[in-house]
Amino acid sequence: MRIEETAVPDAYRIMPQLLTDPRGSFHESYRYDQLAAETGHHFVPRQVNYSSSARNTVRGLHGVSIPPGQAKLVSCVRGVLLDVVVDVRVGSPTFGRHETTILDARNGLAVYVAEGLAHGFVALTDDTCISYLCSTEYQPGTQLDLRAFDPELALPWAHWLTGEPLLSEKDAAAPTVAEAAESGLLPSYEMCLELYGRVRESIA
Repeated sequence: MRIEETAVPDAYRIMPQLLTDPRGSFHESYRYDQLAAETGHHFVPRQVNYSSSARNTVRGLHGVSIPPGQAKLVSCVRGVLLDVVVDVRVGSPTFGRHETTILDARNGLAVYVAEGLAHGFVALTDDTCISYLCSTEYQPGTQLDLRAFDPELALPWAHWLTGEPLLSEKDAAAPTVAEAAESGLLPSYEMCLELYGRVRESIA
């Protein structure tokens, strides 16, 4: 596989090498040693989640407060989606910057999202299924929800939507980044860097 950093630091694209034959294909979607060596992030999955979505469903933006924090490795296992990562770490040199990636079940492309970053996606086909490998287990009350259509973020949902967006009530009512920052909900860049360091030390 090939790993490349995106425009949002600590978010990476993972591009597998598909081995094909008349039966179909095979690929490695995740290797702990290679991700750690090339990114410095020691990612150990503790929980795996899946969600299925109708076309034009927008899920996000979502994150987890620090502590405990949660890194994710996301991939599309059925259909096609537009994946979005946003830097919401207060004090980050790239605060507010976003990166988009088309994830297609046919090529196995994945995105690694470090702790402190916000994540969302829009389903581009019906019955799109996304897989999340998560570094921490679900803990009630630690979820961070942000408004996907925050005008200050100017995320390119409209370019990909073919109809009205489908959102949960929770996502539709989520605060903007500015509102979340004012309420003290967003992680600081320093907190995230400290967490990345502690994770490395605990694995060593």
